[in-house]
Amino acid sequence: MSPLEHASRAEIDAYQNAALKQLLAYLQANSPFYQRRFAELGLEIADIRTTADLMRLPTTSKQDLQAHNWEFLCVPRRKVAEYCSTSGTLGRPVTIALTGNDLARLYHNEYLSFACAGGQPDDVYQLLLTLDRQFMAGIAYYGGILKSGASVIRMGPGNIAAQFDTIRELQPTVLVAVPSFVVALVAHAEATGFDLNASSVRRIICIGESIRDEQLQPNALARRITEAWDVRLHSTYASTEKQTAFTECSHGAGGHHQPELLIFETLDESGQPLPAGQFGELTITTLGVEGMPLLRYRTGDICTYYDTPCACGRTTRRLGPIVGRRQHLLKYKGTSLYPQAIFNVLNTFGEVAAYVVEARTSDLETDELEISVALAAGVDETAVLDRLRAALRAALRVLLPLRVQPLAQVLARQNPGDSRKPARFIDLRRPRPPFE
Repeated sequence: MSPLEHASRAEIDAYQNAALKQLLAYLQANSPFYQRRFAELGLEIADIRTTADLMRLPTTSKQDLQAHNWEFLCVPRRKVAEYCSTSGTLGRPVTIALTGNDLARLYHNEYLSFACAGGQPDDVYQLLLTLDRQFMAGIAYYGGILKSGASVIRMGPGNIAAQFDTIRELQPTVLVAVPSFVVALVAHAEATGFDLNASSVRRIICIGESIRDEQLQPNALARRITEAWDVRLHSTYASTEKQTAFTECSHGAGGHHQPELLIFETLDESGQPLPAGQFGELTITTLGVEGMPLLRYRTGDICTYYDTPCACGRTTRRLGPIVGRRQHLLKYKGTSLYPQAIFNVLNTFGEVAAYVVEARTSDLETDELEISVALAAGVDETAVLDRLRAALRAALRVLLPLRVQPLAQVLARQNPGDSRKPARFIDLRRPRPPFE
């Protein structure tokens, strides 16, 4: 456990103020990108004394990281121990280079995260995600589990029958998986008569998708799992650029911040910081990163945070669920919505086996949407679509176009050949001017 998890706000602020000064000095000495940015703006880093002064510093975007990828590297290439990648906005991936110290920091982050989620040294974790293809999450979870003293089973994604064979034989206590894949596990168990509650699994660490709504209540994905399986779900949120995760404790009241590893802000559309409880764009500053540290990096994720002490005793701030991506905001027939709001409705329909939401730009420069759904075998298509249209209209205040397609076709759209996780929103709109 980190000593800052139970520290006072003043103690956390004092730590972060000192760490911020160290970071700025490190960037000034080692980062070609930030050296140039500070010089262009005439910034004196000595004037930045506390996190309250962050507003005087420029933000960094994914476009910056992609256009000037290697200018962010602060160490000689010979010191790089691992290359990870994340999707980019300009059609090619962004590389994040980690040193040996960065890998140790990454494992420490996940060690704290699993401990926050109730992990114990005698746990056995089954990883239902990729550990190859430059995917940072896989190595982070793997390293964090080993650091905790627990055992790990590297199963990878897919192959549902093999997942259950492993559960039977090796008796894992915790799964780490994408929630929608857990729903597929539940469906397979129900179809084959496998007794989920007689299995060894007691907790699931949910990655990549939200399991809570804006009020921190279980959403449709979470309810579908827990109605069939007596397990405790923990949400975790991270990204390659952050090299840090926010993970829920057993109280499920938001992902706990690890203040020795990250400074975060939520910003409105004009770039002004927002208080707890208001939704804005998560903007992060990494602490303790050696290879490619980031200063005021705008993640594009829209969320809020909570600053009241948690029932678990931790005093750190907690991040709420991601309600959408800033660049994914849709304007459809006068209504603003995020794809996640559409997902929340679709996920309540057990008759929907899979879906994809696609956005395009019309000839009039407006957003056009199409939802493709694959329905479970044997259902009344007309009746399901009528109910689905009504539910979407009630929740979103607009009628969305639906079309039924074969399951294989929808799954192929979700999983293009170079994808590491299913894509349920495909944005084919023409680029808009960047947000400043």
